[in-house]
Amino acid sequence: MVVGNCSSFLIKRNKQTSSTEPRNLKAPNSFHYNGLIHRKTVGVEPAAIGKGVVVVMKQRSSQRKPATSYVQTTGNKTTRHPQQHLAHDPQEEVAPGLAHECHPQSQRIPAQPEACDTEEEVGSPH
Repeated sequence: MVVGNCSSFLIKRNKQTSSTEPRNLKAPNSFHYNGLIHRKTVGVEPAAIGKGVVVVMKQRSSQRKPATSYVQTTGNKTTRHPQQHLAHDPQEEVAPGLAHECHPQSQRIPAQPEACDTEEEVGSPH
């Protein structure tokens, strides 16, 4: 791996290694979630004070030109619930799964239904 164990973005705490690199939405230190080395990445950053969020996407077509390889889209809907803006963003076709990772409800584990006893108690006739 390119960054390995010696990166300025690493945070080692509570027996877990996290990463604070840009465009790493889930924050584990792994090749799969690395936001620096992949050709296509998506990041969510706060905009100016009270201006919503900025969705940053890396274009594969301009990967040889680092100055123009990122496209920024500002969502000015509201600052209180920015995940609602990301869920209905027209850029969803470009970045599938972004809205799923940004919603706090989507990371909950669905409750398993309790197993019910199918056997009925058989009582004596007397």
